[in-house]
Formats: sequence, structure tokens, C-alpha cells
Amino acid sequence: MEKLRKIILSEKEMPTKWYNILADMPNKPMPPLHPVTRQPIGPEDLAAVFPMELIKQEVSMERYIDIPDEVISLYHTYRPSPLFRAVELEKVLGTKSKIYYKYEGGNYSGSHKANTAIPQAYYNKQEGVRRITTETGAGQWGSAMSFACNHFGLELLVFMVKVSYNQKPGRKLLMNAYGARVVPSPSTMTNAGRHVLELDPDSPGSLGIAISEAMEVAVQDPYTKYSLGSVLNHVILHQTIVGEEALIQMEKTGDYPDVVIGCFGGGSNFSGIAFPFLRENLLKGKKTRFMTVEPASCPKLTKGKFMYDFGDSAGMTPLLPMYTLGHNFIPEKIHAGGLRYHGAGVLVSQLLKDGFIEAKAKMQRECFEGGVLFAKAEGILPAPESTYAIAAALDEARRADLEGVSKTILFNLSGHGHFDISAYEKFFEGNLPDHEMTAAEVEKAISEIEFPAAN
Repeated sequence: MEKLRKIILSEKEMPTKWYNILADMPNKPMPPLHPVTRQPIGPEDLAAVFPMELIKQEVSMERYIDIPDEVISLYHTYRPSPLFRAVELEKVLGTKSKIYYKYEGGNYSGSHKANTAIPQAYYNKQEGVRRITTETGAGQWGSAMSFACNHFGLELLVFMVKVSYNQKPGRKLLMNAYGARVVPSPSTMTNAGRHVLELDPDSPGSLGIAISEAMEVAVQDPYTKYSLGSVLNHVILHQTIVGEEALIQMEKTGDYPDVVIGCFGGGSNFSGIAFPFLRENLLKGKKTRFMTVEPASCPKLTKGKFMYDFGDSAGMTPLLPMYTLGHNFIPEKIHAGGLRYHGAGVLVSQLLKDGFIEAKAKMQRECFEGGVLFAKAEGILPAPESTYAIAAALDEARRADLEGVSKTILFNLSGHGHFDISAYEKFFEGNLPDHEMTAAEVEKAISEIEFPAAN
């Protein structure tokens, strides 16, 4: 067992293609709609915001897309990432199940976000872009994009959700060290931000608001483009490097997962590890289950509605067919800032609607308890977002033991919690409250959306 505790691939074994699940989905998602005309959008409608190569990837139906050599070269500074068997955690639990985790915290950003930041910066540079604007919740995405932009000689303006800006000053400083300008959102810098502050001067902000601010700046300058760290098809495409590696690594262990788990904000973390394994279900008849885990305070998959909605608060993005709590939704100030988003990616939404994946919601205290247990056993302090995946993995192991069976469980440990010490401090002090969004609150949030349900 100890010989198989850690599996690291050689550079030559690292996959050189991303996987596009659109090619294999039985039911293709409905098209995005133009925010004004409400008609299906074309590539030209996105050209003011994204470089053309990313637009092509967004709509591509090719199963595999080559990773550029320059991107692979940067990937090799931290990839392939290790797959661990959680031997010590298994001992603590006394479980008969096998628990594996793919650790994505070993790069400059401390999270999986680097996997898409690098290619996004690369494609923007290739098309002559000079500056990128983006948003960040907990700061992992902003950190990843800051380094990538600096590497490719691009300016970066980051709108960071205000509650996380105040909770996590270390993330802001890391972005500054990589040369990025970081602005707390909502800000007075944009019309979108000023409008929010007029209504609520003490607004904690949201990813939807920060997206609006970043997009507003981007569309005003032909040499500036916008970049998103989750939700969109091309972002999820880039993250499949995680699952493609994990497939090879699991083969080396002689095991295969009965269940694959990822925490859920917009979809890139879960999709990155799950989609290559889901391909094996769709094409080869494998029977793996796939579980997304979201906060009970932001339950778009478990309590939201599948319908067309904006990806941002101001209504600048295309209308997307997705599970949503409404683009005006302002989530509670939980510490898993990367999970505080009102909507779900189109691909995940369609797959959940069709029954190919499962979704569950959890309270943050239970998740932090799981994170601390994991840290004691495995030695890695997980990011608050990743504790949701850990808590679900613990559930699966305990349930299997009660049923008298042994399962092979794989989850994505998407990042470390070194910049989240203040959250753990509040947990240890008993000052980390639970919050569950009620049915009435969900209904109120969704009732403010004027768009019809997607069928």
C-alpha cells in the first residue's frame, strides 16, 4: 500500500490534449442568447470580450484539442500533479474504502486555477491583447491570472469581491507581487459598481457584480479583453488536464473510482477531474458516480432553477441555460469565497438535468471539521472550497462502511488553505456560523428573474 501512496507521472506521460465533453454529451446544451436581442449568439458577438481562439474553443465540438507547446512548457513547472492515496485518513476513519485525492495546490497560485490562467493569457497575447480584466472571489483565480499575465507581458486589472478582499489580504498582496492591480468590488470605478453602492453602500459584493465591473472596463478598450476563471466551456476544457492525468494515475494504482467528487462554485474544479471519467461512462460503459458539493448558503444546483439567466449582475453577459439563484443574488459571507456564485456552468447544468451527475449541499462548519481532520491525517491544510469535497468523501466512506461494502473514492483537492488561516481561526473560536438558504429565500431570488425556464 505504501508504495502506491503517491503517484506522480513523468513529464512524458502528461496528456498533451484537453478533453471536450460537448462531443460526447447525449443532449447538447441550448445556445447562449444575446443579452439584448435574445437570439442565439455567434462568435462575432463575443469578439469584443474574448480572443478568437478561446471563442472557437467555447463552441467547438471536437473531442480533443491540442495544448500549445508554450502552455505545456509552463504546465511542466508544476504538472503532472500528484495523486495521493489518503492512507492516514483511511486509518483515522477505520474505513474499508480506498480514498484518493488529486492535489492541485502545488503551483504558484496554490490552486487548480493555473490550469486555465496560463492558456487564457497565452491566447490573449497571441492575438495582440495588451490588458486583461477579470474578477476573483477568494483570490485563487486572481492569483493564477496575475502570474500568467506577468509571464506573457500583459497588464491585469482584478475586481476582487469585497468580502474576500477584506478577509484575505494575503491574496491581494500575492496578486500585487505578480504585478496586478486589485480593486475591491463593488467599486466606484465602473457604472455597475457605482449603481450597487448607491443601493447598498455596505454591499459585500458578489462574483456577479465583479464580473459586471470587469466586463464593463474590457468592452471600452479594443486592446483589453475579459477573462473568466470558471463556468465557461473553454475554462472547463482547460481543467480536464486534471482528470486526464488522474485516469493514467488510477490505472497505475490498479484501482478505478466508484465515485468522483469535486466542490462546486461555477464548475471548473468539479468538471476538470470528473469529465474525463464521465467520458469513460458514456463511451465505455463504466459506472462511476459523479458528485458536486456546494454550500447550503449558495445552493444553485440543489435548490436553484434551470433557466436562462445572466452570468453577471448588470446583465452584460449572454443569457445562459443554467441552474441559477438569480443574477441579483448576494450570497452570505461564507469563507469558501470561490463557491459564492449564483449560477452553474452550462455543461454541468445540462448533465445534472439529464441525470449524469449528482449534487448535494453542505454547511460550512461540517466542511471545516472535515478539513481539519484531513489536515491532521494527511498534512495538507485544504482551501475552504476543497473542504466541501473532503466532507462529501468522508460521507461516502462512512456510508460504505455502514453498508458493509468497500468503495474507491476520488476527489479533487483543488488548493491549499495557506491564505485562509483567518477562516480556520474563526472556526477554532466557534465563530464560523452555519447558514442554509431557505425555500422562501430561493423563491424570492428566482422570482426577480424575468426570463423563461430553459427546456
